[in-house]
Order: sequence, then C-alpha cells, then structure tokens
Amino acid sequence: MDRIAVANASPLIFLSRASLLHLLQHFARRILVPAPVHSEIREKGSDSDDITVRALEISPWIEVVSPPPVPEQILGWGLGPGESSVLALAYANQGMEAIIDDLAGRRCASLLGIPVRGTLGIVLAAKKRGIIPQAPTRLTIRAQNLDCLFEQIRVRPRSDEAKFTALDAVNQ
Repeated sequence: MDRIAVANASPLIFLSRASLLHLLQHFARRILVPAPVHSEIREKGSDSDDITVRALEISPWIEVVSPPPVPEQILGWGLGPGESSVLALAYANQGMEAIIDDLAGRRCASLLGIPVRGTLGIVLAAKKRGIIPQAPTRLTIRAQNLDCLFEQIRVRPRSDEAKFTALDAVNQ
C-alpha cells in the first residue's frame, strides 16, 4: 500500500482519544499533518501528557509537513487554517485522500474532486473490514467527545440518548 493521506485535527484527536489512531494505518501508509493542524492540536492539548500530541511525536508514520499555498478555490470557502491547509495539500497531490470532519471542508473537497473521509467513515470501514469488532460504544467514548464529534460533522442529536443510539446503530 503506497497511499498517503492528509489529516485534519478533529479525526486525529477523536481517534487518539478512543485509542483507535492506529486505524489510519489501514487506509494509508503515511499520514501527513500540515503545520497549521499540528499547531492547533498542540494548542488544544497544551499539556505535555495530551494523548494526541504524544501520538504525533512518537508515530513514525505520521509526518508534520509544510502545506503549499492555499488556492483561491479553497480560500473562498472561509475555512479555518487547518481545514484549508489539509485541502491545499490534497489538492496539490491529485488522488490524496483528505481525512476531515468539518462539513464545509468536506463539501469543498467534494467539489474539487478531492477524495475525503471522516472519523466515522474510518471507524465504519475498519468495522466492515474486520479490523475492529465494533465501533466505540458508550463505555469507550465519553459524552463530551461525542458532543465534539457531532458538532464537527454538523449533526445535532436532540438528546444524549439519541447520540448513543446513533453510535450504537453503527455497530449493527
């Protein structure tokens, strides 16, 4: 497998907190993390014991890179620096998959012909391929992480029970 993918902060954060970051290796040999994404992760995980910050430091298959200039087609979407740099890198490398949860970023990628997958897509594909027996459940993902995940993918379940029902449905 010679595939290289580029990842945004939220998938890296969610997967590392769920102890599932290794799943990315089943989809790409190397994961590129643009410098603005790396900075965002370091700011959010300001203490040196943050699991995502540590994972970026010790995982030889994750590489922090300088992104190319962001093209006008991406700038026009008004995305954050992380999303913009992920899409700029994928756009500059035809066929490179962008791993991103942000809905506007995913729409931009789709219109530009950039292959895109999100956190739930990674987990679902891993489950379908038999890499993991089931997606994380109530016991392995705290409610606050679910809130962040649903916020990132712009889904607004009406209650905690609805959130867990949606996640449980993934496992069926």
